[in-house]
Amino acid sequence: MKKYTIEKSEEQWREQLSDEQYRVLREKGTEAPHTGKYNLHFEEGEYKCAACNTKLFESDAKFESGCGWPSFDEAIEGKVEYIQDKTFGMIRTEILCANCGSHLGHVFDDGPTDTGQRYCVNSASIEFNK
Repeated sequence: MKKYTIEKSEEQWREQLSDEQYRVLREKGTEAPHTGKYNLHFEEGEYKCAACNTKLFESDAKFESGCGWPSFDEAIEGKVEYIQDKTFGMIRTEILCANCGSHLGHVFDDGPTDTGQRYCVNSASIEFNK
């Protein structure tokens, strides 16, 4: 199993995170579409991992995809880990915080910008700083 810069017991994560954050970040859950606080959020700033505060995405990478979750066309280099996900009868690429291993969402090759990427991220897994 991979070692991360920030490692905590599941009990420590439970104490730190809200129930919804724990479900998404640590149990690889997904929030319902169109319910997350950052889905239609477009202020200038940066998006950080809600578990460890690592900067993951810049606001200029965010776009409206219509999918119901916050979408970005690129992550900050080296801050996101990519894992093949074969759950639910699909083959997808899961994205994790490279600093603490927390689940963020998935990345798809159907983005409308020059990168061709759509990082589909749960609002519960990120925090925004202006």
